Amino acid sequence: MGLLHNLKARLEPAKGKVSDLAQQHGDKIDRGLDKVAKTVDERTKHKYSDRIHTGTDKAKGAMDRLAHKDAEGTDGGGGTPGGPPPAGPPPAS
Repeated sequence: MGLLHNLKARLEPAKGKVSDLAQQHGDKIDRGLDKVAKTVDERTKHKYSDRIHTGTDKAKGAMDRLAHKDAEGTDGGGGTPGGPPPAGPPPAS
């Protein structure tokens, strides 16, 4: 566990910096993701449009979580309070 603990301690300052950059440049990153998705979709002749759209949405969601992590004061581990319920089948009674 010593190695993982040391690695985590060294990466902690970078995590804050990435979060700050995501907050400052989130709109530029979103536009870049859209531009790349459009280019890839055109080059694959729209064969993988659904997968490209899904991947782009996930990347944007990850950027949003990074950008708002410090602003909300959460550690990103518990989801958003009051947000939509987790996807999946309803619990059996």
